[in-house]
Amino acid sequence: MEKSRAHEKKLWVLIGGILLIMALGTYAIVSAVRLVVRQVQQSAQKAEQVIRPVTDLSNGVATQLAQILKPTPTVIVDPLTIVHQVRSLARLETIQYTVEKVITAETGQGALGYFFGDRLLFVAHGIVIAGLDLQKLGPENLRVQNNVLYIQLPDPEIFIATLDNEKSYVYNRDTGVLTKGDTNLESLARRGAEEAIKEAAIEDGILKLARLNAENYLSRLLIEIGNYDEVIFIYPTPIPEP
Repeated sequence: MEKSRAHEKKLWVLIGGILLIMALGTYAIVSAVRLVVRQVQQSAQKAEQVIRPVTDLSNGVATQLAQILKPTPTVIVDPLTIVHQVRSLARLETIQYTVEKVITAETGQGALGYFFGDRLLFVAHGIVIAGLDLQKLGPENLRVQNNVLYIQLPDPEIFIATLDNEKSYVYNRDTGVLTKGDTNLESLARRGAEEAIKEAAIEDGILKLARLNAENYLSRLLIEIGNYDEVIFIYPTPIPEP
């Protein structure tokens, strides 16, 4: 009986020792793992500190390279301004046209056009303003008879024919395989576009409408101011039908 109890006591002591050894081993393993993780994290932080300047340098070089290959245009305005002429105007603007035209400009379109030719399509969006220059109107052009005012108005004219640069653009351009293209071709297209939108407005009857609008405005104004019974307009030059 005593031997059995002694044997059981030894067994429990053995089991307790094994459990203690296992606990100490587990603690040692956990401590070692924590130490390894801490060392890995420190190494990663050091690597990041080393890599970050290299990455920043690479990004900076890439940005500078992109600016060299695709530079952003910079417009620098000279602070010096020169006024060449100041002139007083008495223009009565009575109508405005908005015109869009497609202009073709080309050069070298011969037998060797595939090699040396240059051709572009330019979409021109322009504004044409017409009216009467009242500075040409003097006392000799006015006459009153039986409370009727006779006015010899100057001929209507085009005051402005210009491109809207924000809406005008080069739609397409084809250059020969052996040429870089004519640097003046777009400038020539723009000058031709201004003349084209002006001619288009004239063909559409802008001058006739400018005269009609001027008559309507001036007749109401002069009858109200001068208490005339009627205002009759006389023109030195008839405007041909468009």
